[in-house]
Amino acid sequence: MTIIQKAQSCNICETHLPHGTNPVFTVHPKAKILIIGQAPGRKVHDSGIPWDDASGRRLRGWLGVGHDTFYDSRIFSLLPMGFCFPGTGKSGDLPPRPECAPKWHEVLINMMPHIQLTLLFGQYAQAKYLGDKRKKNLTETVRNWKEYVPKYLPLPHPSPRNQIWEKKNPWYGEEVLPFLKKQVEGVIG
Repeated sequence: MTIIQKAQSCNICETHLPHGTNPVFTVHPKAKILIIGQAPGRKVHDSGIPWDDASGRRLRGWLGVGHDTFYDSRIFSLLPMGFCFPGTGKSGDLPPRPECAPKWHEVLINMMPHIQLTLLFGQYAQAKYLGDKRKKNLTETVRNWKEYVPKYLPLPHPSPRNQIWEKKNPWYGEEVLPFLKKQVEGVIG
């Protein structure tokens, strides 16, 4: 069994998941862009396809790529902090389970030596990969994105719920999204 197959059959947090395990991620040894997000939502859990929801549609718009390009695993690897849907709480989906990233990220990322761009979507990915280099909150971390490139590009989660955040932070659409699209275009040619 390959490391990818082992991760796909992972069930280490099964007792904590109200909807059971269904690890949803895509990695490929030839991938050029790594997207590290939070955890699959209910719709993605059911479909088994990463970013197969409204957030994924917004994300593809932010990246400036179509469906086929986005799902070409030789271009994009899609690796959430938690591989399975964590369930729903009072204000939306619960945080990603803490077991996945420590168990799987390093070994999966190490098998992708061609990654040229790593995108960190949301506070959980930024906490793990930026650590104490993060600012006081997500907005400030994203606002200071130039401090983290070229290794990482911190971004807010593309959930439609974050449209209000985008309106309050017009610099994101004016500065960060054009940079993101240019970087993606440069990597995929």
